[in-house]
Amino acid sequence: YRPIVAALVDAGYAVVRVNYRGSTGYGRDWRDALVARLGAIELEDIGAVRSELEADGIVDPAEVAMIGGSWGGFMTLFALGAQPDAWSAGVALVPLADFAISQEDQPAFMTAYDHVLFGGTLDEMPDEYRAASPLTYVDAVRSPVLITAGANDPRCPPRATDMYVERLRARDHDVVYVRKETGHASYDNERLVEEIGLALDFLESRMPAR
Repeated sequence: YRPIVAALVDAGYAVVRVNYRGSTGYGRDWRDALVARLGAIELEDIGAVRSELEADGIVDPAEVAMIGGSWGGFMTLFALGAQPDAWSAGVALVPLADFAISQEDQPAFMTAYDHVLFGGTLDEMPDEYRAASPLTYVDAVRSPVLITAGANDPRCPPRATDMYVERLRARDHDVVYVRKETGHASYDNERLVEEIGLALDFLESRMPAR
């Protein structure tokens, strides 16, 4: 159960949750398949599921939004830039916007985790880090996007997100940015309700439910 999924369904949206590679549940090979291909391989799986749903007439290809938080927020920004014509809107909650910049701002344990995910350090694999970073593709984004960030977020430091938003605003792109003096995640109900409200209001204004 996730409150935001329930709220979206209640508002009239169909919600698809894809257990893409990098997730658990299908063994080690499935989980570790994203090493050095972060973003791209998950997006392949999302695209495969989407294609099936479109073929079955369940999903209208002209009205599909991507929404996610943390890694899901990263995937949202990545998808909007890598597939700019595929998405009607995006909601990225506390996303990671650039792996290289985050190396400078995040705690050591997160940097060590990145080394595992990429199979090497930034110095060893600069092309892979760049290819996985949403900031690399920001100038290609065409869909309206809501982005949130926590000023004190150690897992997805906001400096890269600030830069991402600045690039969008520099060309008058439709972006709503909410940056608060919070951390990465909160179990505070008031903040959760506020975040869900932001997402619903944004989607209703850009891609209304039928």
